[in-house]
Amino acid sequence: MAKQNIVVVGSSNTDMIIQLDRIPKPGETILGGEFSMAAGGKGANQAVAAARAGGSVTFVARVGRDMFGDQAVAGFVKDGIQTKYVFRDQSAPSGVALIFVAKDGENSIAVASGANGCLAPADVRKAKAAFAAASLLVMQLETPLETVQAAAELAARHGVQVILNPAPARSLPDALLKRVSILTPNETEAELLTGIKVATEEQAGQAADALMAKGVGTVVITLGARGAFVVTPQVRQMVPGFKVKPVDTTAAGDVFNGALAVALAEGQELLQAVRFANAAGALSVTKLGAQPSAPKRAAIQKFLKANAKATA
Repeated sequence: MAKQNIVVVGSSNTDMIIQLDRIPKPGETILGGEFSMAAGGKGANQAVAAARAGGSVTFVARVGRDMFGDQAVAGFVKDGIQTKYVFRDQSAPSGVALIFVAKDGENSIAVASGANGCLAPADVRKAKAAFAAASLLVMQLETPLETVQAAAELAARHGVQVILNPAPARSLPDALLKRVSILTPNETEAELLTGIKVATEEQAGQAADALMAKGVGTVVITLGARGAFVVTPQVRQMVPGFKVKPVDTTAAGDVFNGALAVALAEGQELLQAVRFANAAGALSVTKLGAQPSAPKRAAIQKFLKANAKATA
């Protein structure tokens, strides 16, 4: 039987959220926003999204020995995530993100990485048993690049597919890209990696071609509400998104990646898996907060059934 376990290597943060009419301009103070806190961090968001979508998930991360770390680990356990490799840092605090959310759902985020910046290649290697039992590795870029590279190398040794969400956007070495089975940039990240502005499907295809020329196996460029443009050596196709009323776009990409990993681990065909991920991402923007917005499997399936023909 094919391995269906998913390993997520990445960040864990506590999000401090202020809801505002609009995002403040530089030097501007806006009063009257509602404040809330929620579990976040791109890695943790992806792990939670995958677990809720039905995946068997092991998370490799670092959190501080503080109340935020305690709350994060308790949340992972509640969602059924294996936390054996969520390490508690002796000196660095847990990561924190400050998030402004505007009425239209758009957001602006600043992150203090804390313990996330201490996640080391040695931590990844301690989790080699989880890699040996996995079918997919999911990563982002909120932890040190050498740790991301070490995880990709360990995945390659165990024949594990790698999904890399290149966010926050930064340039990446070709040696890492060659180990990536599926790269999932948004428009901004695709442009930074290739120098090609991505505003149309044609441009998305050109950017995907440039990334595949660097060794990436498959490119899925996420285009927000429009959906995702999928490029493989055999396929060039837009998978439409779904029309929803946005409340908060925070973590929509993370939810997309977590759900995509689950669908692929279960053996779904790529385009079908991307549609499943689009549905999960669409549901996530209808709720406030990062991890609180990640939908459960039943909700995703119900949404897909209700929107069998009604895509954006």
